[in-house]
Amino acid sequence: MQKVIVVAQQNDEMVKLCAELGKHGFQCSFTDSNDAMESITENTAGLLLIEFTGTAEVETLCRYFRKDRDLPVIALVSTEKLDKLDDLVDDFAVKPYNPKELATRIKHLIRKDSDTSTAQIRTAGITIDPDKYEVYVDGKLVSLTFKEYELLKFLASHPGRVFTRDTLLNQVWSQDYFGGDRTVDVHIRRLRSKIEDPDHVYIETVRNIGYRFIRN
Repeated sequence: MQKVIVVAQQNDEMVKLCAELGKHGFQCSFTDSNDAMESITENTAGLLLIEFTGTAEVETLCRYFRKDRDLPVIALVSTEKLDKLDDLVDDFAVKPYNPKELATRIKHLIRKDSDTSTAQIRTAGITIDPDKYEVYVDGKLVSLTFKEYELLKFLASHPGRVFTRDTLLNQVWSQDYFGGDRTVDVHIRRLRSKIEDPDHVYIETVRNIGYRFIRN
């Protein structure tokens, strides 16, 4: 079943809606706006349903997932909030929700997204799947945090090229960055502990400069 993450209050109305979507082949899991970003890093999701309340917090989530994470977003919205959607979402459904109509909209967006899917990165035992935000080492799924995943994907997309810590901070952390460049070292260390062993080394430290992904 295709997984859909629902950012909404888990009330009777939403539980019933998700049950109906289940009949159309979608597995819904709930999260609230405070945990949404973490939930997406821990779950493979094909699409995000978000109850659009018009608050700044919800608008930020819509922008983040749609633009930064390239994840299709459908807003569940009342007619009073329609004028606030602008270009924050890919599609919307207006209360009261029609499960069959919503399922059709979800299928359309997921199909459209898959048509523009990004190629997997494969090298020396590592497979990075940008569409599912998953990493496999020797065929086994590795659990990475979002930043660990983004760091690995960026380095592996440029094998052999050396990147300074400042460049990695700018490319991977961007506006989310707080603190010194030691955060790069910490994430590299954690990443290595998850993907490397004595016989498999993928990330090389270039003394006094930064890091690079080893060509294999």
